Amino acid sequence: MRAVLIVNPAATSTTTARRDLLAHALKSRLELTVEHTRHRGHGGEIAQAAVQDGIDLVVVHGGDGTVSNVVNGLLGRPGQLPTGHVPALAIVPGGSANVVARQLGIAPGPIDATNQLIWLLDRYGREKKWRRIGLIDCGERWAVLNAGMGVDAEAVARVEAQREKGIKVTPTRYITAAVRAAVAYSRREPRLIVELPGREPIPRVHFVFVSNSSPWTYANDRPMCTNPGTTFETGLGVFGVTHLKVIPSLRLVAQMFSKQPKIEGKQVVRDDDAPCVRVSCSGPPMASQFDGDYLGVREQMTYRAVPDALDVVAPFTKIRS
Repeated sequence: MRAVLIVNPAATSTTTARRDLLAHALKSRLELTVEHTRHRGHGGEIAQAAVQDGIDLVVVHGGDGTVSNVVNGLLGRPGQLPTGHVPALAIVPGGSANVVARQLGIAPGPIDATNQLIWLLDRYGREKKWRRIGLIDCGERWAVLNAGMGVDAEAVARVEAQREKGIKVTPTRYITAAVRAAVAYSRREPRLIVELPGREPIPRVHFVFVSNSSPWTYANDRPMCTNPGTTFETGLGVFGVTHLKVIPSLRLVAQMFSKQPKIEGKQVVRDDDAPCVRVSCSGPPMASQFDGDYLGVREQMTYRAVPDALDVVAPFTKIRS
């Protein structure tokens, strides 16, 4: 089996020793080429070349941003899925949060994840019986994890500004940026309109999160859930709020971080299995993001669930015999 290992050397927990260990282990099972990302978007370029070269497997050693970039390189611009060969995707965590890997059931440590990958290759590699997951078609890009308009996008923009100044990005910085953005939004008039199939349009929404699985993210090791029923095999998770009063908002945050989350409240707009959702502004454009990358401001966004979009080398929700 021909494979490409894409390493992001700038990722938080990626080291030369771990890269060499991973490459050595994979070379015992695969015809392997190792590539390093050298600039923003380079992972997608390498993935696109892997498609053209007929590579069987692309292994990503990096964080969620690298994974998202590689997926977009594999599939190209959304609209419809490629009809030709697309390599399967494998992940060995190398970032700070590694949300995609966690949600796919991949071991959190690079060494454990490497051993797990070898086991999956040995068990399913000969017949290429990989897990198939859905993705979010954001119109402009594919999202693996999540997308949104409002608070989350404002937080991403603030963190990216810090990153450009050389400040290390951590989950705590994301949470701090999100809290500050939420406080700012609580002082504004809500101006998003949410349109879900089979429901009347919902006006005066402060912000909207769209997710592809649960949890939405992690605060260090603690999961934050907005749509507990959403998985890579269901439709989209849609979550928004129509007001940001202090007491109800604190109660909602507590629900999100609960070990058994039950997300409810009069202010909550929620669907855990939506085929699509359209979000538009009744005023000036609002900040938008996908997979933790800032898109800029948009007047409207349409998100669509695309099932069975990509093969991934990860534990099955139901193990195949």
